Amino acid sequence: MPRQPQAGQQAAFAFDEAGAGRAEPAGVAEAAPHLSRPLAALFDAVPEDWRAVTEPFRASAAGQALIQRVDAARSAGAVIYPDQVFQALHLTRRADVRVLILGQDPYHGPGQAHGLAFSVRHGVAIPPSLRNIRKELQRDLGLALPGHGSLSAWAESGVLLLNTVLTVEAGQAASHAGWGWEALTDALAQAVAADAGPRVAMLWGAHAQRKALLLVAARQAARQPADELLVLQSNHPSPLSATRGPVPFVGCGHFGQAQAFFHQRGCTLDWSLA
Repeated sequence: MPRQPQAGQQAAFAFDEAGAGRAEPAGVAEAAPHLSRPLAALFDAVPEDWRAVTEPFRASAAGQALIQRVDAARSAGAVIYPDQVFQALHLTRRADVRVLILGQDPYHGPGQAHGLAFSVRHGVAIPPSLRNIRKELQRDLGLALPGHGSLSAWAESGVLLLNTVLTVEAGQAASHAGWGWEALTDALAQAVAADAGPRVAMLWGAHAQRKALLLVAARQAARQPADELLVLQSNHPSPLSATRGPVPFVGCGHFGQAQAFFHQRGCTLDWSLA
């Protein structure tokens, strides 16, 4: 079985990143557009290497229902984030994926979400969970941190930053949960686990940890070596849980463990942020 550090039975919670605590300033924000195109057009633009996963979902009854519901909400005047719904798939080639980090749903504040889990665009104040991720990265590896909160450099280096729900209505956390995105993102996560080569999955919090068995089963079904999948689990980086037991996020050492896992296999993993 893949190596899986014992994860605590952490209670699920909803933490409002858009309005919680004081966010670190990060300069002058660029304009961040909301969803302005039909969802079908965004499916059309998904990179070819991911379409074996996205197209069957799109053609399914659940996929069609999701597209209709999101488009109807947008047409009725709802402000929906992000505009770049599939940005994670655009920045991370399927063959290049080494690490999967699962988030919940996009940030719902103006100018925050840009299609990468936990990441914000240049010039946007750094939300509390991302602040803790940066602190743990610095504590674990001693890396210098940029003034911005964009994780695009990770995405371009093979870290798939995937939310389990890919859209949200402005000001309403988890407003699109249960609309159907979960079936697609489960399929994407399973594809990552099933593809050949070493993989690390970082599951932070109860919401992400529920995917652990799904990933292990996909790896086994694809007859890929079990010891080539490392599943790391801890509490969520939210201030509500980051320092609490039984498996605090702060001090978890996941970045170093992932780096060592790839080093043992003759590969490098660069966590630096430009």
